[in-house]
Amino acid sequence: MAYYDTIYVVQGDTLPEVRITLRDSNTAADGQTLDPDDDTTWAPIDLSDATVRIKMRALGEDTISSTILAARQLPYTEGKVFFQFTDGALDVDEGVYEAEIEITYTSGSVQTVYDLLRFNVRAQF
Repeated sequence: MAYYDTIYVVQGDTLPEVRITLRDSNTAADGQTLDPDDDTTWAPIDLSDATVRIKMRALGEDTISSTILAARQLPYTEGKVFFQFTDGALDVDEGVYEAEIEITYTSGSVQTVYDLLRFNVRAQF
């Protein structure tokens, strides 16, 4: 499984704010030649009519521990989203967690990003 860089967080926190640019690995960005190994050449995903959710679970588990609604950043055509951990999202055991990014369009179509987010959660002092 492919992961983005690990994000380090502490139990119970509601920050940091995580910012992500969602890109289409099958379409070249304007002025770029598509390179499947270089995400900077990929076109951003148009999120104009979409809702983006982050579904988080402990590594190796099937049960989703938290679902977080991400906010889209203007202009929506640039694929930029950000989210903060909602109250309770990091009220979990310390350890490694993973999350998938799910995009739902107003048409009802769903696109799930293949690569996963990875979180390392440590205990509070």
